[in-house]
Amino acid sequence: MTPGTSERRRSPTAAFFDDLAQRGREPLLKNASGTLRFDLHDGAQVEHWTVRIDEGDVDVSRSRAKADAVVRLDKSVFDAMVTGRVNAMACALRGELVPEGDLSLVILFQRVFPGPPAK
Repeated sequence: MTPGTSERRRSPTAAFFDDLAQRGREPLLKNASGTLRFDLHDGAQVEHWTVRIDEGDVDVSRSRAKADAVVRLDKSVFDAMVTGRVNAMACALRGELVPEGDLSLVILFQRVFPGPPAK
């Protein structure tokens, strides 16, 4: 960022997906292939993130592409998941995270979420 710009800070969600995209290969997903789309609701706005996985090779985009699995939830909850403050499975059990399609892909993907922050 150049001096004097007022670019706002990256959200935890954007940082998570940017990091995942930069890795290109995620060993924790080496047994997974398919496409996941995350529809993150923030009031009337919906942010879309699509992750294509091919045996651990990962590609991330902001498209609303057709996917093998779609996960819908509030962006604030997803921010908490990608910072380790809440657990994805617990969110699903509470009904905060609504998965559709290939649930095995959703379950495998939760491996890349960080654990709880150190106290």
